[in-house]
Amino acid sequence: MKFRTPILMSKEEIEFIGKQVKDMYGTYIGKVIGTITDIDGSVQTVGVDCGSEGLKQIAFEQLVIQGQYVIFIPRWRLDAQRLLREKGLTMRRIRALMDIVSENDDMKEDAELIHEKYRIKLLTLDETEKQIKEKLEKRLAELESQLKSIRMLRFDAKLQNKSNEISDAKFDLVKTHTVEIIEHIEHEKAEITSIQRRINDLSVESGERIESPKQDVHSAAISYLGKVEDPSTSVPQTPISTSPVIGTSIPTAPTPQPVAIGADGDEAQQDSDWLKRISSS
Repeated sequence: MKFRTPILMSKEEIEFIGKQVKDMYGTYIGKVIGTITDIDGSVQTVGVDCGSEGLKQIAFEQLVIQGQYVIFIPRWRLDAQRLLREKGLTMRRIRALMDIVSENDDMKEDAELIHEKYRIKLLTLDETEKQIKEKLEKRLAELESQLKSIRMLRFDAKLQNKSNEISDAKFDLVKTHTVEIIEHIEHEKAEITSIQRRINDLSVESGERIESPKQDVHSAAISYLGKVEDPSTSVPQTPISTSPVIGTSIPTAPTPQPVAIGADGDEAQQDSDWLKRISSS
């Protein structure tokens, strides 16, 4: 059972009460009206007034102060970051283990014990990965539904304008607002697609690591690191079809990509892009 480290509220964080809340893509969410704390003073949730949707309790770790706004970080992003970080570290550990065995074959038995530990860790992370993938697919479906609704609204406004029900100025206002919302949605879709690609890349790599090194860890290490190529074991290569295979293609992220998350879970410098969008909103 894991215990969450208490998050104590600083003076600056207390002052965010009353500030407006936006998501990472610039969409207004509501206003902070208070917090719920534990007996030790740690913050559990933050109350955000979301208008007609009522009061929402948001986990404190999902909020970041940025200037005059409080930025909401979606749960799927935090979970994906954690997965990429943990799985990336586990992969580096296994890579280092194989490297050690390739340099000293006498350590094979010791390496088998450690390898089993990380193999189990990878299997556990695979279950977590499956859940996160489902969340990402669900969120993409929600975004697609929102896009259809927005485009329908914009088209209906154009129809009203052509039938002289609303003025050109009103129609231009509708277009301005809908274009802004569509941009926010496309930014989020781009980030989700980028994360999906990185998760899939790690999945392919981890699949090569879960086999037990009991038979020949040394050979496995050499094969993986690409240090030795034995021509005697080569076999004729079967031609690979260039036609796409269903379920294996990963859609490329449209530009601009709001955030890039590396395979080791670290964020690239593009992470400041969403902060710039917030500041310019």
